[in-house]
Amino acid sequence: MAIAALALIVGIAILAWASDQFVMGAARIALLKNVAPIVVGVVVVGFGTSSPELLVSASAAASGQLEISIGNIVGSNLVNLSLILGIGALILPLVVDSKTVRREAPLTAAAMLLFFIFVQGGISGIEGLAMLGALAAALTLVLRRDPSDELAAEAVAFTGTAYRLRTEIIRTALGLIGTLAGAQLVLWAAVDLADRAGLSRGFVGATLVAVGTSLPELVTVVQSARRHEGDLIVGNLLGSNLFNSLAVGGVVGLAGGATLDAPALTVTASLAAVALGVLVWAMMRTGRRLGRMEGAALVAIYVGLVPLLAG
Repeated sequence: MAIAALALIVGIAILAWASDQFVMGAARIALLKNVAPIVVGVVVVGFGTSSPELLVSASAAASGQLEISIGNIVGSNLVNLSLILGIGALILPLVVDSKTVRREAPLTAAAMLLFFIFVQGGISGIEGLAMLGALAAALTLVLRRDPSDELAAEAVAFTGTAYRLRTEIIRTALGLIGTLAGAQLVLWAAVDLADRAGLSRGFVGATLVAVGTSLPELVTVVQSARRHEGDLIVGNLLGSNLFNSLAVGGVVGLAGGATLDAPALTVTASLAAVALGVLVWAMMRTGRRLGRMEGAALVAIYVGLVPLLAG
């Protein structure tokens, strides 16, 4: 079991570093190729930070480990909107001015609700296709934007300056390879650890694996908090959950749709994620600000949810 625990730690460390390089490289390449900054902020950063969830969950589903796959998705959604968002608000009270982010909030809550509906009993291939179609529709709505939106400026600031296309292509490629390798190591370690420790694979997927695959979001939050980029913090986490629910959920359905009987994941955790999405949306509607008190409450919510994931 010690070897599996060490492999999990190493795999998570590789995921955190490699996916961060992948996100930064892809964002810089997109900007060098004149992709609109708002698209970089919503699509490239949001999708990039979800790449560990995508690779781990898709690999797990393809190998018949659907509990780990679904556990990783719902666990990551919970981690993003409670633990990581709460940490971000504790570091920096988050003021959301971006119309794009405020438009993204209800769509993210709706995406998690759709995931909750489709995941009951397992996600089929047809449901996977429907989720990918819903993602395309959601992105179309989110990206109906004002070019001067605050999120666009923060996305440009996030990538920094003085970088070259060749360097960023190499960074992106190495980041993708590292993310693939880390995902495989995390998956092997999670299955072995769950079996040896007598824990359900779904619980391990929703906790250890989910926290590990959410580290890129945490890195982005900490970096953005230092620059007082509240819109990018909230937008990144909402975008990550949008992709987790629809893109990762859709790919899981296509990769290995199968029946699943795990109420702690499909009901308790999935409904909790929807409730958190609605709560964050309500917080932004009432004050467009997430203060330290709200941040502490979100962290406490996550701590309280973990025992429920054990079923």
